[in-house]
Amino acid sequence: MTTETLIPIKKVALKNNCPECFSADGLQLTFKQKHTETKFYTCISKDISHDIYCETCKSTIYPERWTDDIERVFEYQKKAFVPKPTSKSFKKLFWVLVVVVAIVIASVVSFVSVYFANA
Repeated sequence: MTTETLIPIKKVALKNNCPECFSADGLQLTFKQKHTETKFYTCISKDISHDIYCETCKSTIYPERWTDDIERVFEYQKKAFVPKPTSKSFKKLFWVLVVVVAIVIASVVSFVSVYFANA
């Protein structure tokens, strides 16, 4: 079972006017990074997404509705944004399986070498 989630990394309050309700204090720019989790590992990918949400009118502002001011602020914030480094960490179950497989392979090789040495 693979679970992919977008984890918010950075939230920025924008002082621009909302194109929907024209409020100047409700816009939130959020940068999110994709995290993948399975039974064997946890992975932080380089996939970044963003959205602008207005807290006043409770609506998502899509790029088609952005004004030039919002676009300029977004480009600035995008350059200033530093995502988490990509990584992959293995869970305990993965390491247990690796050890078990290594023991089975060592046992088979040992058995085969003893069997053919006596033949």
